[in-house]
Amino acid sequence: MTTSPGHASSLNASRRAAELDALAAGEVVDLLVIGGGVTGAGIALDAAARGLSVALVEARDLAFGTSRWSSKLVHGGLRYLAKGEVRLAHESAVERGILMTRTAPHLSRALPQLFPLHEQISRGGAGFVMTGLRAGDALRRAARTPSALLPGPRRVSGQEALALAPGLRARGLRGGLLSFDGQLTDDARLVVALARTAAGLGARILTRLSVTTATGDGVEAHDGVSGRTVSLRARSVVNAAGVWAGSLVDSVRLRPSLGSHVVVSGQRLGVAGTALTVPVPGERSRFVIVLPQRNGLVYIGLTDEPFDGPVPDEPVAPESDVDFLLEVASSVLERPLGPADVLGSYAGLRPLLEGTGRSADLSRQHAVLRAPNGVLTIVGGKLTTYRKMAEDAVDAAVAASLPAGPSRTRNLPLVGAAPRAELSTLDASARLVASYGTEAPRVAALAALDTDLAAPVAPDSEITAAEVVWAVRHEGALDADDVLHRRTRIGLVRPHVDAARDRVTDLVDRALSGLAPTP
Repeated sequence: MTTSPGHASSLNASRRAAELDALAAGEVVDLLVIGGGVTGAGIALDAAARGLSVALVEARDLAFGTSRWSSKLVHGGLRYLAKGEVRLAHESAVERGILMTRTAPHLSRALPQLFPLHEQISRGGAGFVMTGLRAGDALRRAARTPSALLPGPRRVSGQEALALAPGLRARGLRGGLLSFDGQLTDDARLVVALARTAAGLGARILTRLSVTTATGDGVEAHDGVSGRTVSLRARSVVNAAGVWAGSLVDSVRLRPSLGSHVVVSGQRLGVAGTALTVPVPGERSRFVIVLPQRNGLVYIGLTDEPFDGPVPDEPVAPESDVDFLLEVASSVLERPLGPADVLGSYAGLRPLLEGTGRSADLSRQHAVLRAPNGVLTIVGGKLTTYRKMAEDAVDAAVAASLPAGPSRTRNLPLVGAAPRAELSTLDASARLVASYGTEAPRVAALAALDTDLAAPVAPDSEITAAEVVWAVRHEGALDADDVLHRRTRIGLVRPHVDAARDRVTDLVDRALSGLAPTP
């Protein structure tokens, strides 16, 4: 397999092998980043955009950990404002605007969110919520995000609420409060876009490379592809391993928090384009959100519970969390949800700084910490603020030892990005554009070369064989699981992944061996 000239952002197995060989032979980079989640990929991009030489090493795959288990929301900071964290709330609103208007319009959309007003919500309670929504809109204005993209909040009638979400319980519904926030097409695809954009600027993106020892000037790592141990040298090392950060740097103390989601059918639920915000009984500012996705699925989330013990590769949503989410969501639905409605579930661990009190009350502020051996570690934060986290981490590295100017990522479009008006004119389906942006016509062209590649990988899937080949050639997928669970989200529903696995495995094997048609 080769990377076509002009495709500097393409990630694939041959590029990985060549770049790893060069680094293992003794080449020294300015910055080595440990961790291939949204923060690590963001750091690699920020540093590469400043002209620094960069290597990112990830033990498994891009977005393997927490970054793929989010609610897929780009938050405007309202939750933080309610807790008095004004600076964090403003930062979140600013970063939401940057992502949605400049860096990744193709991977984001405005999501209408409806707060249903049933009998359990008093008029005073409704007024309290509307005051919060208006405060959130003030954050949007302060961040200079246009109202044409994220309209201000308003009250809607019961009839309009049912039109927006037909699955709502009509009895006792006297209306709703409608607001707007940002939603990602998919969190894992954002990470891939960040990594590829960094690669296009010269960063080496090395998955399947597990760090065993880290110091301020390099790492020892095990190569999961060849089985060899390699030493990689750098002028500065940043630990962005998320909930695993403490296993590399003893001085880092984290208190992970588990957030669970349930996956259900939007058609059965009666929820399509509009999300529902459902208050948790007995809590003044805690909610369960019913989140419709473009593929017809709905994610219901999320919980926020302390997590003790060893960090697993893939956390599991506890049955108690699933029951809680179904119960709260059902309180506003015409047809209550039960275990039979659950198509899947997922859970992620947040790398929160150690503190006291409930995990739900711990701050989402991020911090850059320097260990005695020189390793910089970044922890905390939220997916929405990844860019600012990355900027702060690289600033710390630059201040210590690296010659580079200020961050450039505020106005740097990711691979596939374009103004929304331009995206709407692309010669590809809306589904492909939402995942690939300006590269969607190339994915469509690959399918047009061969009817076999145009076919879905399974009867109930929209994902085509061409997208699997594209993932291997350009997005760094090295096996079927990379495609099923991260380049696409087929893996969220067990029957879907079972139906697609054999076909995807065959396509990945053929693409890796160069047998698939060449675009």
